Amino acid sequence: MFSGTNLPRIGSYNMNVVLSAIQAGEGISRVEIAKQTGLTAQTVSVIVRRLIDQGIVEEGGPVPSGGGKPRTALRVNANASYAVGIHFDPIEVSVVVVDLMGRKLAHSRKTISPELEPEEIIAETADIAHRQLEQLGIPGSRILGVGAACPGPIDQDQGLVISPPRQDRWTQVPIKNLLKRYMDFDVIIDNDANAAAIGERWCGHGRTTSDFAFLYLGTGIGGAMFLSNEIYRGASRNAGEFGHIVVEPSGNLCYCGNTGCLESMCSPAAIVRAVRAELALGKRSSLSRVFDRDPELLDHQSICLAAVAEDPVARQVVDRVADYIGACAVVIANALDPDLLVIGGKSVNHVAQIYQQRVSELVSSRPLARKTHTMRVVISDMADAGAALGAASLVLHAAYSPSTADLVSA
Repeated sequence: MFSGTNLPRIGSYNMNVVLSAIQAGEGISRVEIAKQTGLTAQTVSVIVRRLIDQGIVEEGGPVPSGGGKPRTALRVNANASYAVGIHFDPIEVSVVVVDLMGRKLAHSRKTISPELEPEEIIAETADIAHRQLEQLGIPGSRILGVGAACPGPIDQDQGLVISPPRQDRWTQVPIKNLLKRYMDFDVIIDNDANAAAIGERWCGHGRTTSDFAFLYLGTGIGGAMFLSNEIYRGASRNAGEFGHIVVEPSGNLCYCGNTGCLESMCSPAAIVRAVRAELALGKRSSLSRVFDRDPELLDHQSICLAAVAEDPVARQVVDRVADYIGACAVVIANALDPDLLVIGGKSVNHVAQIYQQRVSELVSSRPLARKTHTMRVVISDMADAGAALGAASLVLHAAYSPSTADLVSA
């Protein structure tokens, strides 16, 4: 939980500290906010009154107080404002609209044609978002902004997608300016893993945890970190590339130039290649009929479903992938010592329990500090639209989350 300060020049920071406590508390009282944040009761009361006047917070019913005077519960007014989130994946675009609590109100997916130029895709995506807002009856005046999650690396200062893997046309694309032109809202961009982690911070497992890591398993593999309540970005603001931790020195060549990176061994494409190689050796499985008809018909989803059904070939490959993910998690535990590791992304679908169980086993037995602290491992609840929800949360987080930048701004 954040700690506030009573210095008068940082009212914006303190307001966001209080709002963060209300959002996480789900019916918290003014007295409890003061106790959690270290702010004086008077400061909390003034800030809460301001938030109520702005329509951001509303009063609910009484909170039991152990025999004393009942205290009034405070809750975020979810309908106070909204945000749009867009995830640009190498193979599809996802668009969501969320309320102030980060709850998904609309969600659309569209497959990306490799023949389209980035600006055409952005224009089509903007049309989808505008239709969603129209169908929901949300006026533009209630939209805080648009968040865009993209594969890294990106240049946030210039608003550019630099040269993401498997997206040859997306080189030096001014995505921020293009989205602003077609959407006519303020735009924030970030890489997809950072966005997913911020989504977890705003409305997921990371709401009450000061230090957690996020391992993003999508078309590619990435990561992000919240350390001491702040997302850690690194010198070039592209930190968290967990997908390029080497987990198998004699493994597959990765596009980054290394051998045996987590992404080269565990991405959906790598899993499909591994299963096809096993079946090509004549190993029998429930997937053999599809493979014999046309190997190209064998996809990641069918392999994951077969692994859950205990197909020997699929399960062997998925178990090996779980071991690699666990090895990466041990590196994260040793290097960062976070309280929590969240695993998310659309590639977790169907095999989440397999991954969670194996990774939990490894982080409880291998990190150096395991006898004093064990990193918890959980699966994100936002796997179906995690990066798009995270993209929307970029807007909410920027507007309402406490940031130490507030303490040093003039």
